[in-house]
Amino acid sequence: MTDIDGDRRQESAEDPDERWNRNYSELLQELRVAQTGVQILFAFLLTLPFSVGFGKITGTERVLYVVTFICSAVAAALLIAPVSYHRLSFREGRKPQIVRTAHVLAQFGLFFEMAAIVLSIYLVVDVVAGVRWAGFLGGGMALVYILLWYVLPLATKPSQPGD
Repeated sequence: MTDIDGDRRQESAEDPDERWNRNYSELLQELRVAQTGVQILFAFLLTLPFSVGFGKITGTERVLYVVTFICSAVAAALLIAPVSYHRLSFREGRKPQIVRTAHVLAQFGLFFEMAAIVLSIYLVVDVVAGVRWAGFLGGGMALVYILLWYVLPLATKPSQPGD
């Protein structure tokens, strides 16, 4: 089992520099998936106010739209930030700091991505089926994301390092 600071397995033959490079490479692969999702959502939300039916939404739905739009923009900024951070500091011998910072940025980015997705679901269902269904389905989707993204990884964490 690995963590952000390195591989806990005793049998690993990696030196610390190789481990940090691998950890950063794995983190970037994961960020590619998250970035794509949030960028597609952001692009969709960006076009929404220019569609014909947008003028029919209520004041509350407009506020919800703005909050959703800002959550997706913050998620995009946080998920893309590790790339810029690395570009500006990669030859300075700070790989452990870069990986740790990128890890924190990714965690916050995923939180805002989850918020943007759940709020988007709430907004769409509110417009289509009403606030009652929106609350039920938006809350249900929030629970699904929390269970899959946070509870599952913590619940399946090994009891001992190296397990």
